[in-house]
Amino acid sequence: MIVVKFGGTSVSSSKRIEGVARIVSGLRKKDRLAVVFSAFGGVTDDLIRMSQMAAAGDTGYRELLRRINQRHRTTIQELGMARKPELNKITAEAFSALEDILHGVFLVRELSPRTLDFISGHGELLSAAIITRYFNLKKIKSVFLDARKVIVTDEQFGNARVDFTETNRNIRHHFRTHTGVQVVTGFISSTPQGEMTTLGRGGSDYTAAIIGAALDAAEIQIWTDVDGVMTADPRKVRKAFSVPAMTYEEAMELSHFGAKVIHPPTIQPALDKGIPLLIKNSFHPAHAGTKISSRSDKNGYLVKGISSIDDIALLTLQGSGMVGVAGISARLFTALSAKQVNVILITQGSSEHTISFAVKPGDANRAQKAIDDTFSLEIHAGMIEKVRVERGLSIVAVIGENMKNTPGTSGRLFQSLGKNGISVVATAQGSSERNISVVIHASELNKALNTLHQAFFLSDVKTLNVFLVGTGLIGKTLLGQIASHNPYLRSARSLEISVAGIANSRKMIFNEEGIPLNRFAELLSASAGKMDIAAFVKTMNALNLPQSVFVDCTSSEDVVEQYDEILGASISIVTPNKIANSGRMSRYKKLRALASKHNVRLLYETNVGAGLPVINTLTDLLTSGDRILKIEAVLSGTLSFIFNTYGRGDRFCEIVKEAQRRGYTEPDPRVDLSGRDVARKLLILARETGMEIELADIDIEKILPTACMKAKDVSAFFNVLEKNDDVFSRRREEAEKNGMVLRYIARLEKKKATIRLTAVGMQHPFYNLSGSDNIISFTTERYHDRPLVVKGPGAGAAVTAAGVFAEIISLSKYFEI
Repeated sequence: MIVVKFGGTSVSSSKRIEGVARIVSGLRKKDRLAVVFSAFGGVTDDLIRMSQMAAAGDTGYRELLRRINQRHRTTIQELGMARKPELNKITAEAFSALEDILHGVFLVRELSPRTLDFISGHGELLSAAIITRYFNLKKIKSVFLDARKVIVTDEQFGNARVDFTETNRNIRHHFRTHTGVQVVTGFISSTPQGEMTTLGRGGSDYTAAIIGAALDAAEIQIWTDVDGVMTADPRKVRKAFSVPAMTYEEAMELSHFGAKVIHPPTIQPALDKGIPLLIKNSFHPAHAGTKISSRSDKNGYLVKGISSIDDIALLTLQGSGMVGVAGISARLFTALSAKQVNVILITQGSSEHTISFAVKPGDANRAQKAIDDTFSLEIHAGMIEKVRVERGLSIVAVIGENMKNTPGTSGRLFQSLGKNGISVVATAQGSSERNISVVIHASELNKALNTLHQAFFLSDVKTLNVFLVGTGLIGKTLLGQIASHNPYLRSARSLEISVAGIANSRKMIFNEEGIPLNRFAELLSASAGKMDIAAFVKTMNALNLPQSVFVDCTSSEDVVEQYDEILGASISIVTPNKIANSGRMSRYKKLRALASKHNVRLLYETNVGAGLPVINTLTDLLTSGDRILKIEAVLSGTLSFIFNTYGRGDRFCEIVKEAQRRGYTEPDPRVDLSGRDVARKLLILARETGMEIELADIDIEKILPTACMKAKDVSAFFNVLEKNDDVFSRRREEAEKNGMVLRYIARLEKKKATIRLTAVGMQHPFYNLSGSDNIISFTTERYHDRPLVVKGPGAGAAVTAAGVFAEIISLSKYFEI
């Protein structure tokens, strides 16, 4: 014997009922069946709403009743049973009875639990009656079983308690005396006097479990609209997947904390008899689903599921008068019980100074008053504080048998939440070690669920959610590198980079599931979202995606002004933009303090040497205990090219023009030749060594004559520069006489930062510098006689984007648990 139950979504239309018939036809060939049906999808809710409308004197209930009637008649017609007199009679009588009783409710303006049970139970009566006739039409020999004839309860209308002795006797007798597929009405039952009752939330599942336990069924199948019990709510965690098997206890824990597939009373009769439950998807019948039994599936995961209660209130009772006093907890929970307040979670510190517990928000005021009344004397005496109520909270529970005696489970949970900036308000863990529950702010719920799901189920595949501002040369190149390299990262590094937001100077777009990078320019151009950096950051924060990274590929001061808010939202930043680190020292310090406070990273390796490992090398030297004696560097690809190329017979102005033609210089070459950009880079290096220094403290040699700097435009600048060629030729010739070459060198030595056009000889590491390469020389206590040298391309979109990309990838290690 197998007992099968189909939920409302499985029978929500004629097409769905046809699919159910095919499933049942296949099952009956293997075993004898009892099939329990819920009302058509949404009908029970409509019946309850209709009842409430009638009680409120709202005549709109009549139109709702008419639509429900029409829905059932349309389903009968679509199933090819419009000419079944018996079925038409049953339907007509049911809706006539509903019309009469609703009219009575409307007249007296009162809706008792008894009357509501009678009305709300009609959905199952109608669905089971229709489906029984359809099964028989399809040659599936079936018998309609009104559960009111076999399931006997007390008179607690709305949530009746089952008399199992009488019920089991009735069920066994019925199945001994009837053959064929038994089509059973879910949800409903009756008192010994024959009055209709209902079994409460999840009542149809409970009906199936009651019948299965009474008949010692081999299996109870619950058919719904998902592929079994999921690792998390798929509406909140898009990477959730079904769990092949779990224990009764795991299923009950998940149910208590919000899993909607099953309901705890459903499990208890099956648990008592050791009957396996199979959760299946009627929309995807080939899927294996989830088997719930006494055996746990050792699937390699620490946990089986992550569940949540979206909205709770947390009440806290505390005070020195609680310490060492026997009976405080008993008084507290007795007071709550007397007011019928259900406690969802309890946590108490070992000091006995504080007890916190979670309740439904609607129970919070009642609970608060009960506690204040019970402890009024202690509160008045100052021994216990007035109860504190915190609202807008959620509970997240991590559940699984494999957590028992496994060190590090709690550490993984709290570390993953912490690295994503999610604060834990309270925590509780049962002695069974099957459940760890945390209370968090409701605004962080989706982020917490996705974070924990990745930590426990997808820890071998890390996803970083990137928000990029700036699609110029560097930004566009970066997106191309991500798109082309993502397949390799997924296969070789178990890393997926999803770009969830992109903005340029005009438009912005978002997609929390990832923007198709092969179409980003088209999508950005078509976007209705006008670029506003404050709005971009606000949207990014509102999406609240786990492992979020903000990438600033602009040179904008306005973007930098948003760094405080971004870091404050626990989002890491990767940027080649030098403005933040070369501004005021106080600002430099503040950003680092914010990053530290919120446990996030501010990465800017590309600020100094594009893709060259300059800052990381310096940091490693200092972290390992080395002492920096001197840093010398050529930090401008433009100036490197100019002075590496400038030789005998060359005119300086022509070399600068060639650099401009190649795209090495800014539109106005004076920006490069002024040394300001080099100064910003040297300033950042100086600060990384621990110096407190401002940009104005750097001594920059002005290599351009004053007349060049005062020229009104670029054309005029070149004219003046041509007239001053001898200024540079004299310096070059003087260097040549001594076997030396000119290099534009930034130097940090003895707490002094200088930038000079310097002649260097063959023994100097900068002598053989060529092209537009940058070079940085670190002289330290360890690298004293032979400095540590970093050399290579220090500019260009490809190498700079690659440096940014490398830092984004490095964050995946930071997020590892």
